[in-house]
Parts: sequence; structure tokens; C-alpha cells
Amino acid sequence: MTEKLEDKVLSALRAVRDPISGEDIVSQNMVSGLINKDGNIGFSIEIHPDQGNVMEPVRQAAASAVEALEGVLSVTAVLTAERQPRAPTPSHGVSKPKLLDNIGSVIAVASGKGGVGKSTTAVNLALALAQAGVKTGLMDADIYGPSLPMMMAIDQKPESPDGERLLPIEKYGLKCMSIGFMVPSDTPMIWRGPMVMGALEQLMGDTDWGDLDVMIIDMPPGTGDAQLTIAQRVALAGAIIVSTPQDLALLDAIKGLNMFHKVEVPILGIIENMSYFLCPNCGERSDIFTHGGAETTAHRMGIDFLGAVPLEMSIRAGSDSGKPIVAQAPDSAQAAPYHAIAKLIKESTISSKRQSGPSIIIE
Repeated sequence: MTEKLEDKVLSALRAVRDPISGEDIVSQNMVSGLINKDGNIGFSIEIHPDQGNVMEPVRQAAASAVEALEGVLSVTAVLTAERQPRAPTPSHGVSKPKLLDNIGSVIAVASGKGGVGKSTTAVNLALALAQAGVKTGLMDADIYGPSLPMMMAIDQKPESPDGERLLPIEKYGLKCMSIGFMVPSDTPMIWRGPMVMGALEQLMGDTDWGDLDVMIIDMPPGTGDAQLTIAQRVALAGAIIVSTPQDLALLDAIKGLNMFHKVEVPILGIIENMSYFLCPNCGERSDIFTHGGAETTAHRMGIDFLGAVPLEMSIRAGSDSGKPIVAQAPDSAQAAPYHAIAKLIKESTISSKRQSGPSIIIE
């Protein structure tokens, strides 16, 4: 009987040793969550929270061992601490170093629910900042449904000259990174929470972002593990909440606001997306999702209202074609709201003096 690829993977991993115990990582029951999707392999290596620096070479060795196997197209290996107790809090003397700490300002663009145009907003806002002379990075933090490859028409994989750190893909003046650059678009990411958190930490920490003034993180919708991981592991300058005007979307947006408040992340403001529709033929305005709800909510909660973006076919078409409206028509009326919001963010958040942080430690 032909040996299954999963069995070959485990056999290859038996050659990888835990430097602490001297035993192989398979017999130590450190390998979990092994998946095979048409040759795209994913697995996690469970470690103690304090062993990140020691075990990173083990993760790299494990990934290399599996990549060498015939039939393997890609490998995603992450370190997790699922079976171990939580790491002690900073008050007890042990804490993980912050990721992306060498970037001037890291801003999360979030929403309480999907379907409100958050990714479109994040991409066009990042482009508007870049066009304003700000050195900008854009990270897609949605592991389950990455949208950056399609929205930016990027179909190549990131390069890694040293075999350890990835180079972000540059397009339209942005440095971009997404799990979607490394996994086929039709491959489902059937991962548990710890694997998602580990993948996010690697995307942030293993990417050579270079010298950036600002990083825009396109957050996945909701208030789950990914949002908490980023809020805890990154010194966020603030979060921007995207919502449509109707009450149902605003209820979910408020949940997102409250989540960031609980983890002490400043709220930079709310953007009302799909605020209104102007008929391209007659010019008549229609408030399809009502209008002004996000601005009212912002005032009621004592936070800034950053602006309203209309429901425009050209904005939608640009996102679907990989030519965002701010990139293909930067001087258009449709791009103007993004430039206005970018100006507010630049003046209030990014122009503050950059602080030099410690070197990133890969865990």
C-alpha cells in the first residue's frame, strides 16, 4: 500500500529533535493539528510559552524537512502553547516582546461583522496614506478569508533571501503581506485558534518590513482570537471601526469598539461605509442603508467620526479587479473620502514623534 503523505510528514518530523529533551518532536507529542489539503501541509508544534526563542530553529527545521518531501506544495508550521499554562503576566517578570515595534504607528482597521467593506476601506486608506508621502505597510490579518491577493491583484509568493524572513510584496507603493500569498485561493484554512494565533505572529514577526511610518492591519471581522492576539502582541496606535449606517451593523460595530476599550487600545474613530448611493444616470441620492447612523453613534460614544464613504460601483469594481479606486483614479471624487480620512489620520496619529523600540524577537 502506498504510504500516505501525512505519514511521510510524520516520518520526516521524527528526524527533528527537541533541543531541550533531546527527543524527536513526534514521540514527544509536540506535533498537532496536522492537515493536508492537496499537498499544502499545515501543523503546529506545541511548546512552553517561555521557549519561543529556543524553539524557532526547531520550527524552521521541521518546515524544511517537510518541504523536501515529494508531493508537498507548501508548508505552514507554527509554534503554539496550547497545552501549557498561560505565560506569567509582566508583573511577574515574564512577557513576550511586542511585535512590529520598529514601525512608527500600527493601526487596526476593524469591524464587528463582515460585509461592511472593511477590507476595501483598509486598502484604499493605506494607498491614500502612501500617496500622502507616508511609508506604509498593509497586512491582511484574516487567516480564514484573506482578501488582499485579489484586491491588489497579487499572485506571487513572497521571497526569503535568507530562508528565515519573508520580504513583503510591494505594489502601488505599499509593502503587503497576507497568508493568501502563500496558500492557494481555493484551499480552506481548517485551523484551530492556537494555529491561527501562531500564524499571525509569524506573519508579523517573520516579515522584513523595513522602515515604515505606519502599518495598516486589515483585521478579520468579529471579536475573536485573531483580534485579541494582535491587540495583546502589538502596541497598536489605535483602531478604526468601519460600519454601514443601519442599526444591525452598528450594534456589531459597538461590540468591536468595546473589545478594543477592554484591551486598552485607543479608538481613532468610526467610518460610515456605503453611506449613501448616487444614481450615476440621474444623480438622485438614495440612502439604501439609511444614513448618518455611524456619525450619531460616534458622537454618542464620545469618539471621532472620520467620514462617510458612498456606495459606488467604481469602488466595488476596483476592489474586485485588483485596481483599488485610490490607485487607479487618485484624483477622482470617489477616492476623495479616503484621502480626507488619511489626512486626518496622518495629522492626528502618524505625525507624532516615532519612538525607537527594541529589536523584534521571533517566537
